[in-house]
Amino acid sequence: MATFTAFSNILPDPANPITDAGDISPTGTPGPGFSALNFQSVTDTQVSRTISGRGIQRDGGSQHYEFTISYNPMFRSQFDPVDTFLAGRNPRRDPFYVILPQYSRPKDLTFNGINNTYVRTAHEAGSSTLKVWHNTANFVGKLRPGDMFNIVDPADFNHQKVYKVTTVETYDYYQAGTTQPPRNELRLGISPPLQRYANDNARVIVVNPKFRVISKSDVQEHSINTDNLWSFSLAVEEIQP
Repeated sequence: MATFTAFSNILPDPANPITDAGDISPTGTPGPGFSALNFQSVTDTQVSRTISGRGIQRDGGSQHYEFTISYNPMFRSQFDPVDTFLAGRNPRRDPFYVILPQYSRPKDLTFNGINNTYVRTAHEAGSSTLKVWHNTANFVGKLRPGDMFNIVDPADFNHQKVYKVTTVETYDYYQAGTTQPPRNELRLGISPPLQRYANDNARVIVVNPKFRVISKSDVQEHSINTDNLWSFSLAVEEIQP
């Protein structure tokens, strides 16, 4: 008799197949790949302008990602894993996770911190820099601008934001007048700034970072053409616990 641990909460895709029972398993049915992605970063910024043209800008402190996933026309067997995954929940109310293939791994293939990168010292919410360290060795390779990551903090399960690396300072190249990072540390510029406190030694997830999302619409629709091919797209927005 076989059992499974938990129902999947990740949108099915080729790397995250789903079984008929609803769990992730290599023996499950793969979800379809994306044909296109429209990706947006939405920042809450308030702008006031005087008659003379002077501007006053204030950062509201909130940022989230929105994206629309498009699929190629597909057979019903390809469509059903996604359709039933969404039908089994209220996707506007019940958050789920999406892994975007273009951000699934660091760009530097030599980077040796895939499984061993952690936050170095605690960081306050609002910090736009993040020190990370390799807890067993010196870094080989590095994260690069454009890489994305989650922070998994045992002391704060609600810290599920996705961050983007904007700058990378290393032992060999760093800003003058600042402290030189050790060889097992990187000093990262990140976007958005930390939305929650990050505890020392919280794990930095750079492989398959997960976007916690809900649907942008209460309506989910698809169409079927005369060739019996199914067309579907999904618009989602990032949301935090």
